[in-house]
Amino acid sequence: MPGPIQSIERAAAILRLLARGSGRLGVGEIAESLELAKGTAHGILRTLQGVGFVEQDRDSGKYQLGAALLHLGTSYLDVNELRSRAINWADALASRSGEAVRIGAPLEGRVLVVHHVFRPDDSLQTLDVGTLLPLHASALGKVLLAYDTTLVASLRTGEPEAYTRRTLVTQTAIKRACAKVREAGWAAENGEMISGEAGIAAPIRGHGGIVVGAIGVSGSVERLCEADGSPSSRLLGHVRDAARAVSRDLGASRW
Repeated sequence: MPGPIQSIERAAAILRLLARGSGRLGVGEIAESLELAKGTAHGILRTLQGVGFVEQDRDSGKYQLGAALLHLGTSYLDVNELRSRAINWADALASRSGEAVRIGAPLEGRVLVVHHVFRPDDSLQTLDVGTLLPLHASALGKVLLAYDTTLVASLRTGEPEAYTRRTLVTQTAIKRACAKVREAGWAAENGEMISGEAGIAAPIRGHGGIVVGAIGVSGSVERLCEADGSPSSRLLGHVRDAARAVSRDLGASRW
């Protein structure tokens, strides 16, 4: 097997440095931080600039991450930005629906809850921020699965856990559920992770329509579902409206 390509490793190191630092660094600062020759650092930066991965400020001459890199996909959007853009819409969704609202993003084959708004009543509730939910047994997870083939592949490495008798545990059932999500534009759970609890979720999209997260409501089956077990049309409408609003804020003009 061929070994690693040093120039690519160095380019990746420069991108990471720009991403975690102040946002703008000069050639000398980058070279010193990474123990590179100034000429080497400059050559890599010029190459990255040529493909749009970095940009150079005309006044200061310093470099920052470029728009082409930011629009590649979900990697540009950290959970803090997702949360900050969605927080107002999540509050509004909780108020309109009367239910708890969660925003999720993919993390290591699961769903990371990045924001949680309590149900607007006096009931005792536990904050779910930082909780990891299963992809195949939650409405948020089904949304992420439906639009990310790498997440689907992660489920194939082991047997999906059965949380209740209603949990989807076969690849066929999960694949069919993902197809339904893509067709309908939303996902639901009904007693699949916790008996008696349900959820409704819709995708949050970024630039180019790429799904970067999901927003949804959760609560008892009696409140979220119709008599036949299908999601409440009223709540579904609220969830989809909120998802579209957050998506527009993130630059997904089609939504």
